Amino acid sequence: MNEYLLRIKSFLERLDTDTLSALEDISKTKTYKKGEFLLRQDEVCRFNFNIEEGILRKFYLNDGKELTTEFFFTNDIAVSFGSYSLQKPSKEFIQALTDTVVSQTDFTAFQNAKINYPKLIELNLLFTEYYIMWLENRLFEFHAFDATHRYLLLIKDQPHIVQNIPLTYIASYLGVSLETLSRIRSKI
Repeated sequence: MNEYLLRIKSFLERLDTDTLSALEDISKTKTYKKGEFLLRQDEVCRFNFNIEEGILRKFYLNDGKELTTEFFFTNDIAVSFGSYSLQKPSKEFIQALTDTVVSQTDFTAFQNAKINYPKLIELNLLFTEYYIMWLENRLFEFHAFDATHRYLLLIKDQPHIVQNIPLTYIASYLGVSLETLSRIRSKI
């Protein structure tokens, strides 16, 4: 678990019982089978998904081709950020790559709960900061490192990735063809 997720976990552990109870009341545990969609393109992202177990991916279609933008693992928070924040149709899909268990929190219920439980405003800010930091890091990696270095970082941070995620998705995530990924892997 990265440092910022540990910060969020620590914050949650320090919440007063009333706020924690309110958060639990608006969150539901749900299981998704491998291949199921948590969100489809053009749907509004009405939930944020805290992954308790499993792997998800976020992707969009470009001229009929799937382009993977994110992988989400246990303890990550999966969301189509723009769709969730603005309650507008999503450009993206979120799909389970393995059987997955999530705790999903409804957007409207969360907004209403923030009125009575101000600590949830701080939690919302922590989630937003986490996503912005992740995005900034992803952009940095894409501009500062070549595909080989990005692949090495990915397998260092998530060593089980190659066993659980099809190589076509990994290649798409790295912004390379499957053939290029095969060449990278053969040199390592």
